[in-house]
Amino acid sequence: MDLNQILKEIQNAKLFKAHPWHGISTWANKNDNILNVFIEIVPENRVKYELDKESGYLKIDRPQKFSNIIPALYGFIPRTYSKEDSSLVAMDSLKRNDLVGDEDPLDICILTDRHIKHGDILLEARPIGGFRMIDHGEVDDKIIAVLKDDSTYGELKDLSQVPEKTIESLRHYFLTYKLIPGQKESPVEIAETYDAVKAMDVIKAGESDYIKHFS
Repeated sequence: MDLNQILKEIQNAKLFKAHPWHGISTWANKNDNILNVFIEIVPENRVKYELDKESGYLKIDRPQKFSNIIPALYGFIPRTYSKEDSSLVAMDSLKRNDLVGDEDPLDICILTDRHIKHGDILLEARPIGGFRMIDHGEVDDKIIAVLKDDSTYGELKDLSQVPEKTIESLRHYFLTYKLIPGQKESPVEIAETYDAVKAMDVIKAGESDYIKHFS
């Protein structure tokens, strides 16, 4: 038995922790549109964490320099990727031809009334919409979802059911979280806010891009 076969046997025996991006299924229950989500940061964090793609561990991206605090749980959808198909979905919707995928897993925000104190966790959530965010010509969609069985948000099926103040809070965060002192204009734009149907199109494109590049 060669080394690769030995490693495969060990992985099959579940002696290793699954890689959050590559080792976990996209869907917890596809029939009910319930995603698996890996959470990187929570509203309490004063440091922005992100996944180290090679190791699967969280690493410090940067301190949160300002009072801008993310108003929801934030992470990514396993086994998704933003590349050709993701950019095509965005360009088709926006009637543009100058965008590329940002080559990251698909970002997601989770609405919940629960007080979750730390990231590096998995949860299950239903997508209800999203922001078509463009960052220096790169497609950087932010899916918005609700925590499964959440007492406040769990029954919502579409972004239109979410209070406008909640949506505006998320918009404000993403439009300002990359600003530096003295800078007046955000380097990113939210070109479109979309519903649950379009969110599914974005996720499907992310799954397709992942299969093309990591299958």
